[in-house]
Amino acid sequence: MGKLKAVIPFTLAVIAALIATTMIYRWISRKGNVPGVSRVIPATEGRVVLAATDLAWGTKISPEMLKTAPMPKDDAPAGSFSSRSDLAGRVLITSVKRNEPIIESKLAPKAVTTGGVSAIVAPGKRAIAVAGDKVIGLAGFIQPGNYVDILVTVQDPQNDRLHYTKTVLEDIKVLATGTVLQSQGNGQKPAPVDVFTLEVTPDQAEKLSLAASQGKLHFALRNVTDKNTVLTLGETVGDLLDSYRPRVQKVSEPAAAMVPKSMPMGARSFRMEVINGTKMKQVSF
Repeated sequence: MGKLKAVIPFTLAVIAALIATTMIYRWISRKGNVPGVSRVIPATEGRVVLAATDLAWGTKISPEMLKTAPMPKDDAPAGSFSSRSDLAGRVLITSVKRNEPIIESKLAPKAVTTGGVSAIVAPGKRAIAVAGDKVIGLAGFIQPGNYVDILVTVQDPQNDRLHYTKTVLEDIKVLATGTVLQSQGNGQKPAPVDVFTLEVTPDQAEKLSLAASQGKLHFALRNVTDKNTVLTLGETVGDLLDSYRPRVQKVSEPAAAMVPKSMPMGARSFRMEVINGTKMKQVSF
């Protein structure tokens, strides 16, 4: 009888604890906004379409590339979709990572039904491809979405022994990079050649095509936030050899009054013929 008296209070305490726990759980579920408590989201409250795997720009979407996940309607990103069928046949204009929501701003217009580069070229721009190598591509560091300056080294049209290097285009967007096999001739096996697809205006396309046919191209990778245009004079072999060379010139009077004793580094040098009666001499500036 004594043992029974001890068990009864313990049993009643357990029952009371279970009832209190159930009531608290139901209250928290109704409130759903108690700090530190995760809210249970019913699947019927809302759904959003996510990428089932990493998708590259230019991809034409099919339903198997997508999945849906529950999400409160108030938390869904603007322009998101709730059904995979709504995205069938649409084309991506930016890359999307796995589990990232697909939104309208990342898609080409509905009229665009073909994927690839043509889907991402901005209106008024053109896509043009140029051949390069690992040096031009900075050993693989130039990737789609980067911006580059384009330099060309060409012969002086008035003197075949002189070469110029000049920046001809700045802030050019790289749309795509890839490798193709190109025949080497003379019975040699085809060799891989890097190809860079760039987004340019029609005028820039003409300039780039001429530069590629007349000389050797190089790319200079830019910071994506740097949109400044830098004006350059170009470099010749003479300018290259004059690098870090003192610019002190000694000339006789009266020409000395016309020539500064020191010239800024990087300035170009000129020669002038001075005729004094029957005498002639050259003065460098």
